[in-house]
Amino acid sequence: MATTAELAAYRAVGTLYNALMTSLVLGLVTRRGEETARDYVFRHFRRQHLEKFLPGLKKLGLADEPPAPACALYHYHSNALGGVKTGYLRESDRKAWVRYPPPRWIWRGTAIAAIPHSVSAAMLHGWHGHNGQSLGKPNLGFVCTGMTVDGLPGLEGYYYEYDRPLKQEERVRFAYGEERMPRIDWASQPKLETASWPEERRLKTFRAYAVEYLRTILPTLQDLLGPDDARKELGRVAHLVGLQFHEETARDMDLPTDLERGDLQSARLFARWLATILVAQGEEIEVIDADDAVTVKATGWRIARELLLADPLKAFDAWNELWLGAAAACDRFLKVQTTRSLGTGGWEIAWRIAPR
Repeated sequence: MATTAELAAYRAVGTLYNALMTSLVLGLVTRRGEETARDYVFRHFRRQHLEKFLPGLKKLGLADEPPAPACALYHYHSNALGGVKTGYLRESDRKAWVRYPPPRWIWRGTAIAAIPHSVSAAMLHGWHGHNGQSLGKPNLGFVCTGMTVDGLPGLEGYYYEYDRPLKQEERVRFAYGEERMPRIDWASQPKLETASWPEERRLKTFRAYAVEYLRTILPTLQDLLGPDDARKELGRVAHLVGLQFHEETARDMDLPTDLERGDLQSARLFARWLATILVAQGEEIEVIDADDAVTVKATGWRIARELLLADPLKAFDAWNELWLGAAAACDRFLKVQTTRSLGTGGWEIAWRIAPR
């Protein structure tokens, strides 16, 4: 059975990668413009759709459902597994609703105020609007009746099976004011066996949900911006996320914050935070405590396994800024030196944490 600290580390992984996705999109909006941010979000969710939708339907036992209810149920169940509250309503075999009530997981906190309509809509175009194509049902489309970013009480809409094949621009239609999702009884919503899962299993699933966002971020951003600019943009926001979220995650793990000591004991405490989180996300970690420094070593970079990256080293350096930012927030008088190499035997990574 997992310890309290281990459970907190699973939550921390989810928190950090949720924040990383949100901050990346915000950074693209403010630094690269709405069009680039929209393009990124579209590519991100189309990549996830192509990788996960059809296998997910089978895994959830939905492959034999009519197309509209199958799609709505897929989003309902897959988001619930990741800890995201979602509503579902089946009107008929040809029409089924899905609703994401506030607060929106992807635009956490006040970040939602900076997300343009087109950037939020890009998620629907990237995923929801392509479901019919993946199912071989070109007459299946998604009608969006509201989005939280536009001040409405949730992102909602329905899958509908039309009498004719849809043109590409018809696959997602916005129909604000025309319809709204009928009332649902939360107590009678469909349930998977997850309702009876122990906390450890639920938190591991929450962690995995967020980790998949990172695994999509790395190749998608490199493909969009190129390795150098991707390193710059992702590294910048990753460092900020580390600075901003270290205190929250450390306190949840019952570790001290704002140490301001810059000594070996402080290095040990940060190494403990880092190692615990890396283990929680699935890395193989060894901690070496010496007289002058503490080293956290990782064999392999498992979170990025099987990813086709244009430049793996630049992707790693961007991701690593998350931990450098966290170190600075933990104790700004520590020095963290990262060494990494990628050879035929795989990744060799080490963080040497020492007094400055």
